[in-house]
Parts: sequence; structure tokens; C-alpha cells
Amino acid sequence: MAADEDMFIRAKHRTYMGFSQEEQGEWKGPFYFIQAADPQLGLMKAWTVGDNDNGGDEWGEEVRLTQQAVQAVNKLKPRPRFMVICGDLIHAMPGTPWRQEQERDLKGALRGTDPSIPLIFLSGNHDIGNTPTPDTIAQYCSSWGDDYFSFWVGGVLCLVLNSQLFFDSSACPDLRDAHEAWLVEQLEKAQSKACRHILVFQHIPLYLHSPEEENDYFNLERGVRDKLIQRFRQAGVKAVFSGHYHRNAGAVNDGLDMVVTSAIGCQLGTDPHGLRVVVVTEEKVVHRYYSLEQLIADGLEPDLQKLLA
Repeated sequence: MAADEDMFIRAKHRTYMGFSQEEQGEWKGPFYFIQAADPQLGLMKAWTVGDNDNGGDEWGEEVRLTQQAVQAVNKLKPRPRFMVICGDLIHAMPGTPWRQEQERDLKGALRGTDPSIPLIFLSGNHDIGNTPTPDTIAQYCSSWGDDYFSFWVGGVLCLVLNSQLFFDSSACPDLRDAHEAWLVEQLEKAQSKACRHILVFQHIPLYLHSPEEENDYFNLERGVRDKLIQRFRQAGVKAVFSGHYHRNAGAVNDGLDMVVTSAIGCQLGTDPHGLRVVVVTEEKVVHRYYSLEQLIADGLEPDLQKLLA
């Protein structure tokens, strides 16, 4: 694990140590970050053969795409403040074949990321299981860092959540309760501080198109969803960033932007393999999805560059 500790800035004690706590509440000017989702090594083979319950015994194409994503990010100027990968890092569920090999190869693909760009990881359902247990969450934390935590960037509070605890926490109720208490505390503190913005990152979207949509595998159950939306709006959350859908989706409702970003890896719709650029200014949060090829060839478009000036 020592090599991985050198490669990644790890989350400890529920506070992301890649950013100084002196930045709390202090706006320091516009910046941008990269949101990625679902490299999910192994899904492309599993999807092709129609056996998604297994890990997929080939993942060379996902490794290549992840390396291409790293190339795109490394070419950007100015550098993004961080890159966040919103879950389903690999496809093999806990306890299934190829899991260790997929983790090893994903870390290898990410190792080329410019060291000035912190990498932030979220747990997805394939990383900790559809019904996570204390053991599967502990295994994830050992490999990738805490499953939930907060960090500040220039007066912007970022909350990283474990959305699987919203989906099915029946096998780990104590961990669900701890996560719940922490989230309540974070949102209460956020309301009392001079946050410029509050951003939330989670794997499963609150919704895909509308808060009123029916329950689906790709969104959170309506009762849980409504409760979170109410809390987020009350606290002043600006945007929620997610993955899981393997397609771009989302909508703004009553000032809360639900951003669903397609995958680095397997696409389930017509979107290209890509990344989302998110520009944070004093007044707004602007985001745009790029194909990997477009981002490598052209970098940030002039209108986004202008927002950073």
C-alpha cells in the first residue's frame, strides 16, 4: 500500500488533507476542477457478453480510456484544482474474481496524473456492493480512502457522500447512522459559515431528469430523494455531481443543479467517453462535458477560459 499512499492524497479523519483548512470561508477567486465517473474496469466485456453480474475478464479498453483521460487532464492549462471520480472505479463486485487485478490496473492507469492535481475518489455500488457491509466498506477505505469526507477549496465547501448508504444500508445500519449524523452536522455548519458555494459529490444521482420521476435503478428512492433535496436546498447546496447512469443527464430545479455525468468507460447511450469541466466563479458554477478527444485536441473553450480570468 505504500506506493499507493505516495500516488494519491488520501482522505483521513473525514477531512480531505489535500487542501488547507485555512481556506475555509475565504474566497480566493475562480477555479475549475474535473469531474469524471465510472471508469468501471471490466464492464465493457461484461456488457458485450450480457453477463453483468460478473466482473468481466478483460479491461484493456477501460485502461486505455483512463490513460487517455489522464493525458487530457495533464494537458490542461491552467491546471485544474482537482479531479474527482464519482464511483464505480471497477466493475468486479466485492468477493468476485478479478477485483484485485482491476484495482491494480486502474491505479496504474491513474499513476500518470500530474502530481499537482489531487485525485478524489467516491465509492460506487460496484466498489462496495449493492448492499454494502462493514467489511466491504472497510476494504474500499483500505484501497481508496474514506468513503465520505469534506474538503474546502477557496471558500467552497465540498461534501463527498457514500450514496450506497442511501440506497440499501440494511447490512450496515450503524455506518448509515454515522454517515447521517455527519451529513447533518456538515450541512448545519455550512449554513453558519460564509461558504461561497456548497457542492455535493455522490455516485447515484438524486434523479435523472426530475425530482418527481419514478424510482429506478439509476436514481434514489423517492422518499430518500425528497429528504435529501429538502436538506440540500435549505443548506444552500449549489450542485450535486454524480455518475452511475453511463449517460449525461440532470436538470436544475429550484436552484439545485443535479449533474449526471457519463462514463470514462462503458457508454450505455450515445455520449462519447469523456470528462466534465466545472468552473466555479464567485456567482455561479458552470459545467460542460467534453469527449476525451476534444479535450486533448482543444483544451478549455475560450468562454470558460474567460470565466477563470
